[in-house]
Amino acid sequence: MIKSEIKLKYGCNPHQGSAKIYMENKALPFEILNGKPGYINFMDAFNSWQLVKELKQTIGLPAAASFKHVSPAGAAVGIPLSDVLKKAYFVEEMQLSPVACAYARARGADRMSSFGDWAAISDIVDLPTAMILKKSISDGVIAPGYTKEALEILMKKKKGNYNIIKIDPDYEPGDIEKREIYGITFQQKRNNSLIKKDMLDNIVTNNKNITDDAKRDLLISMITLKYTQSNSVCFVLDGQVIGVGAGQQSRIHCTRLAGSKADTWFLRQHPSVLNLSFKKGITGPNKDNVIDQYIRDDTALVEMKDWSEVLNEIPIKLTKEEKDTWISNFSGVSLGSDGFFPFRDNIDRAFQSGVKYIVEPGGSVRDDIVIKACNEYSIAMACSNVRSFHH
Repeated sequence: MIKSEIKLKYGCNPHQGSAKIYMENKALPFEILNGKPGYINFMDAFNSWQLVKELKQTIGLPAAASFKHVSPAGAAVGIPLSDVLKKAYFVEEMQLSPVACAYARARGADRMSSFGDWAAISDIVDLPTAMILKKSISDGVIAPGYTKEALEILMKKKKGNYNIIKIDPDYEPGDIEKREIYGITFQQKRNNSLIKKDMLDNIVTNNKNITDDAKRDLLISMITLKYTQSNSVCFVLDGQVIGVGAGQQSRIHCTRLAGSKADTWFLRQHPSVLNLSFKKGITGPNKDNVIDQYIRDDTALVEMKDWSEVLNEIPIKLTKEEKDTWISNFSGVSLGSDGFFPFRDNIDRAFQSGVKYIVEPGGSVRDDIVIKACNEYSIAMACSNVRSFHH
């Protein structure tokens, strides 16, 4: 049933009552098919829906996003997965549709952060996508529709309480948006300027060769950043986000965070990780935790008292040199930044994680220093002249 107002149990926190969402003089452009989404659920749902809708519109492929606390943990388009990625994402036994590939990639970007995510799907949710969602720890999903089989599966999730929203794909909000902070109303033009391919035309580095795949990935990074809490930096490879650094006060901290997540994504594909032998019945989230601890430098296996409870045999820890060598095998990564890079340290860090292509707005007084750093690494960088701050 379409409504113009929905009352909520509470706002961001349980002590914040009088919570509701509503529209003035018109019906809400969605239906709740199952569950009782909360305040933060709806914030994630509407931000993530905008992201996947624009990805589909710009790239022309089914798109998906995995959101947590109003920022994407991952986003992707529906490109087929390699056998390695299927195993790394725990979907090697599944028949994957393009829509399912998109969500498997989106959730696979940062599996630790995607724990308890909100999923957004640009297309009709089909059976393969529902099967991935079924076995994932997830709070809810938003999509333009669901097949009968997919809806039946999802409505049984979380003891029948899984949040399922059907959004009107043709809905477009007005040009002006408002919000209230401390009793004071802010008003601005909505950021409805679409990310376009010609934003990559102004290549300012000596290397001006940006491949078609890299252009696609740079566009994915820009669209992802448009709906990510600023400051933010996004690493993309093969049609999917592999690391997002969001909401940091310093841009270098964004780059370090996104780079470290990209490195973890690389390392999850290391043969030693793929060959970890888990005992029967170990859940996906527990596997993710063990893999994260195995990869991290600051956790010694001998200190993990419960490893014998989840693994058939205790593996040998990867050395820093082994990890660095593995990460160095990756290249062709695209990086986007929602604001200009003020110093070359961002470029130095990005290169360590295989970055070959960059898009950023430009406009810093130190642009020449940043461009020089890119030239030293033979990185191709485009200045889009478009800042994408999101708060």
